[in-house]
Amino acid sequence: MNLAPVVLFVYNRPKHTEETLVALSDNDLAKDSVLYIYADGAMENASEETLNNIAETRRVIKKKQWCAEVNIIESPKNKGLANSIIEGVTNIVNKYGKIIVLEDDLITSKGFLKYMNDGLVKYKEDEKVMQISGFCFPAVGISKNHSSFFIPLTASWGWGTWNRAWRSFDAEATGYERLEQDKDLERKFNLDNICQYSQMLFNQMESKGVDSWAIRWWWTVFKMQGIVLYPDQSLVKNDGYGDEGTHTKGKNPFASEGFDRNYYVSYFPLKAIINSENFGLVKDCIRNSTNRGHQHERENNLNKLKRRFIQLFNK
Repeated sequence: MNLAPVVLFVYNRPKHTEETLVALSDNDLAKDSVLYIYADGAMENASEETLNNIAETRRVIKKKQWCAEVNIIESPKNKGLANSIIEGVTNIVNKYGKIIVLEDDLITSKGFLKYMNDGLVKYKEDEKVMQISGFCFPAVGISKNHSSFFIPLTASWGWGTWNRAWRSFDAEATGYERLEQDKDLERKFNLDNICQYSQMLFNQMESKGVDSWAIRWWWTVFKMQGIVLYPDQSLVKNDGYGDEGTHTKGKNPFASEGFDRNYYVSYFPLKAIINSENFGLVKDCIRNSTNRGHQHERENNLNKLKRRFIQLFNK
């Protein structure tokens, strides 16, 4: 079988890494797949706890034969998630022509690899299709019938692509300044201003506290008018939100109670065209999660003010 290689990026979360690898090894096609694991190195002046977690993470990835073949690339220094993914994906996708990408906090269903490989084979030659997503937003109203659909939006929680698409990836985000000048373009990029992707891209390109490959990939796909295949029910669960997450603080805005490790996708669209109805439902889901996030932030700020008032009063 000509299966796509799986590439996993890890850093300093041994428990999450092991859970990700256990779930991956439980996939139907794991015993036939090649796995590459990129282990990032420590930052300068890293704490002893971080150094211990990095060492333990590297012990975990060597613990057993997670797939048919396991290749481990350990970095002696810290590259950061964005640089690690850009470099690793570029190297592997250029070697194999296609790729499946995971991070160290993603739990996959047993049918994840089958769905990903089936999609990568079926739409290999369709230039409009730029990504296969294993994750699906928990949007109310999307029918769950072991199917898949296309929308014009990327996702970074368990995904795949081809070298024909990834060669268009633009780390410099050429032309992003247009978003400041063309408000209609910015509105479309922000999904009708539901989500402030443009601000995230500005912060990324102007080195204002954002280190994201994903926002630059979204800009690339958006400019190319590309589309992405999604399963009708998520085959990936992000289990990494919390205080210890580098890029996933707080609560998961797209947590789904209906994650099913035994869910499979058996139907793929005959033509690569946008499912407008499902795209509307996904945008509703993102809008609702954004509103909940803002409400949660306001509540946290109010609670901080209350605690501060009590402290001042007690003094």
